[in-house]
Amino acid sequence: MNIPNRITLSRIMLIPIFILFLSLPYDWGTVSLGEVSIPLTHLIATIIFIVASATDWIDGHYARKHNLVTNLGKFLDPMADKLLVSAAFILLVAMDAAAAWIVIIIISREFAVTGLRLVAAGEGLVLAAGSMGKLKTVLQIAAIILLLLQNFPFNFIGIPVDTIVLYLAMIVTVVSGYDYFAKNWHVMEESK
Repeated sequence: MNIPNRITLSRIMLIPIFILFLSLPYDWGTVSLGEVSIPLTHLIATIIFIVASATDWIDGHYARKHNLVTNLGKFLDPMADKLLVSAAFILLVAMDAAAAWIVIIIISREFAVTGLRLVAAGEGLVLAAGSMGKLKTVLQIAAIILLLLQNFPFNFIGIPVDTIVLYLAMIVTVVSGYDYFAKNWHVMEESK
């Protein structure tokens, strides 16, 4: 197994640790970030999420730079992304920090695109993510981080930047999903 795939696996292994820290019922105290007090466990979970999200860029960059792109990596990388983002969004709903309907739309799009990719893989095709898909991922990650940090560092200006970024992430998620299906619908029509 090459280095990029090991980095991707490390991202997958960070997911249960992230979930654990965000779900711990124990009070480890709070940390003040400006006007917001965040449970220490949530801050640790946020740091783990940021590290895991950063490995997505690192493994892809390393694989392309050193010509180490593999079929295993093409499978593991998007799966790791979807698992991490889905876990975070579901936990944010449980914490009443994100609207369930928005999270359902976002996760449904991810399932739909994964289904299309599976059909394509059955036909021997690999469907690459486009620039809209990359923007979608950046907005989703930014929304999750801002929601986990309770709108820090923007809480002092009184504008819910976390909620605005979440809505932007949802809109771009839907548009990029439509774009992805429009460009690749031939796969469904040609499948056996």
